[in-house]
Amino acid sequence: MESILVEQLVPGRRCLRLAVVTETYPPEVNGVSLSLARFVEGLRERNHEIQLIRPRQAALDQPARRERFDELLTIGIPIPRYPDLKMGLPAKRALIKQWTLKRPDLVHIVTEGPLGWSALQAAIKLKIPVCSDFRTNFHAYSLHYGIGWLKKPIVAYLRKFHNRTQLTMVPTEQLRAELAASGFRNLRVVARGVDTHLFNPARRCDNLRSEWGVKADTPVVIHVGRLAAEKNLSALTSAFLTIRQQQPQARLVLVGDGPERAAMQSRVPDAIFAGTRRGEDLATHYASGDMFLFPSVTETFGNVTLEAMASGLPMVAYDYAAAAQHLRHEKSGLLAAYGQTEKFTGLAGDLAAIHANDPQRFGEIGKQARLKAESLDWKCVVQEMEGLLLSIA
Repeated sequence: MESILVEQLVPGRRCLRLAVVTETYPPEVNGVSLSLARFVEGLRERNHEIQLIRPRQAALDQPARRERFDELLTIGIPIPRYPDLKMGLPAKRALIKQWTLKRPDLVHIVTEGPLGWSALQAAIKLKIPVCSDFRTNFHAYSLHYGIGWLKKPIVAYLRKFHNRTQLTMVPTEQLRAELAASGFRNLRVVARGVDTHLFNPARRCDNLRSEWGVKADTPVVIHVGRLAAEKNLSALTSAFLTIRQQQPQARLVLVGDGPERAAMQSRVPDAIFAGTRRGEDLATHYASGDMFLFPSVTETFGNVTLEAMASGLPMVAYDYAAAAQHLRHEKSGLLAAYGQTEKFTGLAGDLAAIHANDPQRFGEIGKQARLKAESLDWKCVVQEMEGLLLSIA
């Protein structure tokens, strides 16, 4: 465990020394890491000092240090089925020592693993205010990995964890109501934002489409996300095959990777597997498609929903999480009732029919999605989070 120097904070409660505890952060590519980085950078730009505590992801991983930002790296072990990620081991003693020397004004815990639990215990012992995020549906994931019997104890653990913090941030009102009904307390909704300059229909690229081997009028269906069991890829396959009944020339582009890649290759042999993409490259992949399918039923939010909206893609999604919060059925997207695969598949066929027969309406759906995304500015979202942090620090 390395020691870390944290500069003394300038006087005044407006600027916080904030310790952020997480098991994932860029360059790792997932919704939790990328949205957390947005919050961290936004708070740093508003003159708050950040101490980021995370597991070391690789042997040569070194702590980053720059103005108002320092990292503390802890020991980590691989997460089953997610070999590219590490789970932090308990570090209570080291954190107590660290925070005794340089006391943060507030501890914010993003993930609820052993590292997060030990951070919670350390903060309580030192009487440091602590808040948390609810970002990953571990209790829902259990059903997709054949360990559904663990759902109740997982929910009990998460409830105990979050109820020991002064505040738990959740991304949607729908999730807040669900958790409140399960006994979670002190919940506050903090939305997610999207970079509408990066994710933009103007990034559509004919050269990329040529690499995919598609023509200008070929409908390209985009899916962005980890190729894993919890992403409901069987529904994605069914929906795409339904689209092909309407438009036989349609192609499927899968952005992302994971343990289900081989299975998807066998289901849709001519699918284009683009692998993991980042930044402008990712944004270009979105914009170069024509429609977006998002079949996941295990999201706490689903950042890719906002990215697809900002890219002007008409989409089919389930009526929950980010889609329920920000899309209007038949106006800016098509929404199926939660978990109803047959309805999801049918709506995919409907969207393909609109694309083929009513291009003006199809374009208007994408335009309305883009307009909504433009209202979800990250600066406003960061300010909302800042207000909550200041209220309990």
